[in-house]
Amino acid sequence: MPLGAIGAPSSPGLGDPEAARFDLCKPGPRVTCVVDGDTFWYAGTKIRIADINTPETSDPGCATEAALGAKATRRLVQLLNAGPFTLEVKGRATDRYGRALRVVTRRGSSLGEPLVAEGLAERWTGRRSDWCARS
Repeated sequence: MPLGAIGAPSSPGLGDPEAARFDLCKPGPRVTCVVDGDTFWYAGTKIRIADINTPETSDPGCATEAALGAKATRRLVQLLNAGPFTLEVKGRATDRYGRALRVVTRRGSSLGEPLVAEGLAERWTGRRSDWCARS
């Protein structure tokens, strides 16, 4: 699916149009998989979830951040696999790294909210927090 179609406005009442089977990303080409708690590939497009921030997994600052990041990553796999979803553009369409910025919703509710409620994410405020300071 080309980038322009991902997160295109959908007609109200038609339900959530996107669905796929997600697993953790592995080395090699990435098409549909989860990188970490707030980044995933869908139909060949790298997507950064725009309304949350999760602990880092690739370069964590401490063991606590690494553990929380791994847990957030596994939880995002579960959330994405739980049923159809919608990718919404709210604000900028891409970030400085070229990733598509999307809010992921299901039946109008952000999939980031369960991650926030479970302590695996924070709402995005424009800057990252120090996950190690929470230890």
